[in-house]
Amino acid sequence: MLTRFLAIQIRPYRRLLLLASFLNVIGIMSVLYLPSLNAQIINEGVIKGDLGFILHTGTVMVVVSMIQVVSQIAATFYSTRVASAIGRDLRSKVFRRVQDFSERDVGQFGTSSLITRSVNDVDQVQLLALSIFEVAAPAPMMCIGAMAMAASLDVPTSTLLLGVMVVIAVAVMLILKQMHPLYTRMQRRIDRINHVLREQITGVQVVRAFIADDREHRRFSEQNRDLRTISHRVGLMIAAIPPVIMLTTNVFSVILLWLGAGRVDEGKMDPGTLSALLSYMGLSVMSITMAMVMLINVPRAKVSAARIQEVLDTATSVPVPSKAVNESITAGSIEMRSVTFSYPGAQEPVLGDIDLVVKPGQTVGVLGSTGSGKTTLLNLVIRLFDATGGAVLVNGVDVRLMDPETLPRTVALVPQTPYLFSGTIESNLRFGRPDCSERALWHALEIVQAREFVEALPDGLKTPTNQGGTELSGGQRQRLAIARALICQADIYLFDDSFSALDFATEAAVQRALAEELSSATLLMVAQRVATVRTADHVIVLDEGRVVGAGTHADLIQSNPTYREIAQSQLAGMGVLA
Repeated sequence: MLTRFLAIQIRPYRRLLLLASFLNVIGIMSVLYLPSLNAQIINEGVIKGDLGFILHTGTVMVVVSMIQVVSQIAATFYSTRVASAIGRDLRSKVFRRVQDFSERDVGQFGTSSLITRSVNDVDQVQLLALSIFEVAAPAPMMCIGAMAMAASLDVPTSTLLLGVMVVIAVAVMLILKQMHPLYTRMQRRIDRINHVLREQITGVQVVRAFIADDREHRRFSEQNRDLRTISHRVGLMIAAIPPVIMLTTNVFSVILLWLGAGRVDEGKMDPGTLSALLSYMGLSVMSITMAMVMLINVPRAKVSAARIQEVLDTATSVPVPSKAVNESITAGSIEMRSVTFSYPGAQEPVLGDIDLVVKPGQTVGVLGSTGSGKTTLLNLVIRLFDATGGAVLVNGVDVRLMDPETLPRTVALVPQTPYLFSGTIESNLRFGRPDCSERALWHALEIVQAREFVEALPDGLKTPTNQGGTELSGGQRQRLAIARALICQADIYLFDDSFSALDFATEAAVQRALAEELSSATLLMVAQRVATVRTADHVIVLDEGRVVGAGTHADLIQSNPTYREIAQSQLAGMGVLA
């Protein structure tokens, strides 16, 4: 699986790899030629006292060494370039794939795991690719070349090179076989520690508010300890490889010297040839050692490649239609026909048999307690999920048939949790419409009652925002999120409890301004507060995923017990029940 995975990633860079391979061949030939030249210096120059031969051959060795250095530097440059490109491509593929995922697909993997797969796992594959280009590919050429050169000098003694390579390869492979399951567990532990760390950073206020610091420290320490235990076992196995290689090399070197000295004494071998054979053994051991060290990364990279491929092979639960529809039948309309939605493996549906019609220009409120399915209903409209039963229509077209680029331009969402991206207030407001004029930005801020606080900031629209916009209050973030949606100028606006952080006076002012600005647009407003939906043209009451009431505020107060109970608990004390 790993071989096929890498072959697919390498395919676009075959020419660069061929060039790197050619340069590697030149470098290896140069390295292999040097011991032979050194043997000639000893045999023909030192022993015979021929200084001229020594100088001439020494000059050739310098030239060959320079060729070897230049070719190896160039080969490393191109190999590194290809490996970096593979890492870049994989990160891009994972990112694009995750962008196509629905909320359900993201939940299947988990945010922490997806981060690990797109960063740590990609790094492991990139490191292995670089090791293959620089070590694994040249190593066989070096070994075969060293054996051939040794055999050309002395056949009987050169067989020791084959012996040392076989012993080292078998010993290291036995160690590596034990490491694969450990690397699988290690990557899972990294997922877990990322998950715990992300929870603690995101929920730091809750942790401190409930004085749960010690408990969270224990949670993190437990995961950290598990990762350390597995890493320690892997480290011990890696640490065992060099002594095995060194012991084997020294044993065979002693045997080579003993046999070679005997052949020199018998006159069957020159002293320089023995020196060259030792050099070729060293080159063989070095190459196979580097290859074995590279193989240490194979088990972990194999696990990482499988985890990356799992993401790339996961089909989104909201597939793009083969023949997308771009035209609208009824602009600004929403319709749900017997819609049901269930999560995989759930015993009960989140939404069941929902029938809803929102006409163009109408304002419809959706009221219900926590967990009644209000947010899920909106997510079906913007196709973060696909209904498991029935059909959702926007502008008269089933959302499953709409062009993925048309739906976001038709429907603007203000999410339940207002999220700002790192950048500036201006860049956040332009998120859905980059070409929007500054005048339009200020107009949107006026509608949401946010112009005053933005003007009061030191840099106004240019004020920096960090990830999540945590330097602003919840009410400020909500108003900026509403303004961002208004700037999109959509046919339909979805408000997912988007006024919960606003006081009643500000909410009333914003709603009045929205009613004037969006008089021709369609609004679907989810809320838990009756005050938010009481002025809507039509109100839907949800309870445990089913519609239990529909009508105007006045009608529901009289006829619907669920709505009346919610209204009494929220509005009775204010004297505005009717």
